[in-house]
Amino acid sequence: MVGRIFSVLCILSFVSALCTGRLSLLSDAVLEGAARAVTLTLSLLGMMCLWCGVLSLLQKSGVLTRLCRLLMPILRRLFPTAAETGEGIEEIAMSISANLLGVGNAATPFALLAMEKMQAKNPEPDRATDDMVTLTVLSCASLNLLPTTLLAMRHAAGSDRATAVVLPILLVSAAGAVIALLLARLGCRRRRTGC
Repeated sequence: MVGRIFSVLCILSFVSALCTGRLSLLSDAVLEGAARAVTLTLSLLGMMCLWCGVLSLLQKSGVLTRLCRLLMPILRRLFPTAAETGEGIEEIAMSISANLLGVGNAATPFALLAMEKMQAKNPEPDRATDDMVTLTVLSCASLNLLPTTLLAMRHAAGSDRATAVVLPILLVSAAGAVIALLLARLGCRRRRTGC
């Protein structure tokens, strides 16, 4: 459906440019937009590689294991089954750490690995466990202490004050994460009780 809408918009733009005699402006805009998209993609790719490398180094050096121990009181309450079995808890800590740094792309592989480990211990393979639901919610509505991806995008777009959005993002992401967690817990409780 989205492909059809995009195709219709492209055709309408071309016909409009052809009818108004602005075909050269359209071609210039397309080329400039493509060049900016490549520049933005390369800058985001570089930043993502940097943070994935940093997270990999933290994992191999044992820092993430210590971070996992530091986060364990919170993780035990949020992910009781994973904390009890030990399956996926380190990957959950890495995913949450990456999300805190605002690098959701680096958090995704860790979250998927955690999901695989939790699924292996899932007594009902056709249903997501409460821990899986919580991880999904936290991955989608995560707290961002440092929104590095957004800062890189603002910097690539030429913003003079790329960091001006850090405090509002911190406040909004904290509120969103708390509300999402509360709703997830309520949904899990209702599912268990059959209400």
